[in-house]
Amino acid sequence: MDPRGKIAVITGGARIGQAVADALARRGCALAVIYRASREAAEKTVASAKAAGVNAIAVQADVRQPDQIEAAVNETVKSLGRLDILVNMASTYIKTPNPTEADWTDAIDSNAKSAFLFSTHAARVMKNAGAGRIVNISDWLPISGRPRYKGYVPYYTSKAAVAALTESLALELAPEILVNAIAPGPILAPPDITAEETARVIEATPLRRWGGGEEIARAALFLIETEFVTGECIRVDGGRHLF
Repeated sequence: MDPRGKIAVITGGARIGQAVADALARRGCALAVIYRASREAAEKTVASAKAAGVNAIAVQADVRQPDQIEAAVNETVKSLGRLDILVNMASTYIKTPNPTEADWTDAIDSNAKSAFLFSTHAARVMKNAGAGRIVNISDWLPISGRPRYKGYVPYYTSKAAVAALTESLALELAPEILVNAIAPGPILAPPDITAEETARVIEATPLRRWGGGEEIARAALFLIETEFVTGECIRVDGGRHLF
């Protein structure tokens, strides 16, 4: 699918989401940026898209709330006229050494349930139009089958669910809609990471660097533009899974 002239919904318009949004805008794709609390970041992404010459809107929605997800999809179609591409980037990454039921629910709802609900609502619009692309975000660890770090049970499980969701939706929504996922590794360093931790990550990554949001944007563009790849989850981790 050529993104030019199409409409994309991106859930989460900050950091990596902004890189994906910018890449799509440069290719002539209009955007609806869905945000929960990061209004400033979403508006910055919208402004950048408009500067690139495409229409863009910011839509506030709590991705854990089904009614707000449905409303966000409806607002996109109402304001921009259609919906061709969905990039489910909204996510939480929280360490929970002694997870509670609330921790579990938040991770599953934020990372997996949100992708499911956005996809099902968007798919109805895409099916009517005869084509669509859905790109989810998993994680390199569950895709590699190795829960390497302790303290992330809800997060790890939720991202494994995203991979399973991707495969299931790819089968259900074919042939009109292609559904794939990206499994990022070391892309952007957390703001609170120490120099020692950074060194350990680089040492364990064969390409010896953090990837940067642009690498996720390139992968997303490939999965949007492809005509014969569906149900895949591509690791973008600099070879991190090889260690």
